[in-house]
Amino acid sequence: MVYLNRIYTKTGDDGTTGLGDGTRVPKTHPRIVAYGGVDELNSSLGLILCDEPDFEFASWLRQIQNDLFDLGADLCVPEAEPEPAPEEADHDEPAAPPPGRAPLRVIDSQVERLEQWIDQANSRLAPLTSFVLPGGTPIAARLHLARTICRRVEIGVLHLAEFETVNPLVHWYLNRLSDLLFVLARCANHGGPGDILWQPGQGR
Repeated sequence: MVYLNRIYTKTGDDGTTGLGDGTRVPKTHPRIVAYGGVDELNSSLGLILCDEPDFEFASWLRQIQNDLFDLGADLCVPEAEPEPAPEEADHDEPAAPPPGRAPLRVIDSQVERLEQWIDQANSRLAPLTSFVLPGGTPIAARLHLARTICRRVEIGVLHLAEFETVNPLVHWYLNRLSDLLFVLARCANHGGPGDILWQPGQGR
């Protein structure tokens, strides 16, 4: 259970922030950039749900929002580190596990669920004959925006993994999620007919 009774702590005024294992790092650290991007991605999905609460796949997006908090918590606690120590965290940091509890990690079933959803949604769509331009209906455009944020976040996670150990399922999840958001954007474009297709060289 997470308990927050203070929103500002002043502990980050020196430009550092706390990780889930109790260590402090600069706010520019790639790990902070990585899970900060996850928070941005989650917020973009929240906007979609506010605008389109009755979207056919709204329940999927709500589950993904919860998964993304799990994913942020995974990134917040470095792999192969000592047991997390209790520490007052900034309000925008993923929750650290209490002492004695194993860190929360993304697991195979979360990735597999995205794959099942991709297959389920894509089975309704006609094959593409060109690349798709972001746009169409308003919700499709927002899903495309979330997709591009997701791609950037995945790159940030892979950058972190170049010099620190990261659970590989984190970037697997993000990779599948960007694919799912693409498919859902096509579904939101009236099942595909509303897609705006790229016409190479048009206007030259």
